[in-house]
Amino acid sequence: MSQLGTTAFDGTDVLDTLQSLRRPRLLIRAARAGMTEYRRDRDLRKLLRMAALPAPARALDLLLHEEARLNQIRTSGDACYNVARHVLVMIAILGEARLLPRPVIAAAGLI
Repeated sequence: MSQLGTTAFDGTDVLDTLQSLRRPRLLIRAARAGMTEYRRDRDLRKLLRMAALPAPARALDLLLHEEARLNQIRTSGDACYNVARHVLVMIAILGEARLLPRPVIAAAGLI
């Protein structure tokens, strides 16, 4: 997975990362199922541990970094892997991606 920069969001780095994610089918299915219950104000605040919520693009950047960390733990077989948190982060990634401007999403082939 490519590393994300911390520069201003131009739509390509995060979307390229989203397109290149390869995760277990069960993880993705669980995240899609959880989309109906995703509430940005409640869930994102809890996941990112922030008082003020960032813009969707910045939130995606932060979530993708956290997801990469969780995936590294998962693939290493570390006992501290938290599958529930991984699913919640994936739900948030899907939810935040839906909030990006439609032309950006369409250009990346995500809709």
